[in-house]
Amino acid sequence: MTDPIRPHRNFYGRLKGKHLKDSQKGYLEEDLAALSPGAVDWVENPARDDLDLNGLFGGKDVWLEVGFGGGEHVIHQAANNPDVGIIGCEPYINGVAMLLGKVRQASVDNLRIYPGDVRDMFDVLPDASISKAFLLYPDPWPKARHHRRRFVTPEHLEPLIRVLKVGAEFRVATDIPDYVRQTLEEVPPVGFELVRQGGDAWDDWISTRYELKALREGRTPHYLTFRKL
Repeated sequence: MTDPIRPHRNFYGRLKGKHLKDSQKGYLEEDLAALSPGAVDWVENPARDDLDLNGLFGGKDVWLEVGFGGGEHVIHQAANNPDVGIIGCEPYINGVAMLLGKVRQASVDNLRIYPGDVRDMFDVLPDASISKAFLLYPDPWPKARHHRRRFVTPEHLEPLIRVLKVGAEFRVATDIPDYVRQTLEEVPPVGFELVRQGGDAWDDWISTRYELKALREGRTPHYLTFRKL
């Protein structure tokens, strides 16, 4: 059996900012490898073998956060839900470094971090293995010609629905009205039902730096909850 051919995937976001603090460089060098969910990258796993989530988290339910930014939400969920395993994906290495600092402070052991494109993670997640997924303040790509770059498009939603369990929850938060529009148009057709929409956050919510910035600038957060049919 030959290894699958790596698909061509354009990536449009930032991978690294201008500066990493010495402490953050230390977190990346000392802590990141130990928090790996397993072989995700194509170099490490060209056969695209599934991750062993049962071995990784001891049979716990597994949650996934797509693009965790500075890590405020994912570390909050990990600390407050020790009975689940959580995987956070984020290609922006400065955000990964910020989360690693928070992991040291919180001393959680149920969180794994993938510093890369969530599409590569989808390749190696088993079918129906994720119980809850979060998409919180994703890059809005405001120009109309860039809307196809948004996460809420079939390129991302179809592999997401595959890895979610039946009944799994998919949460979306954004302060961009047009992102709400596209989310409502594109998410249900792939196999989700909308179960909650409005301006009130979830009971277990913690504001992120992106939400606080939106509020300072006068934008209104929107919270949407979908369930896999």
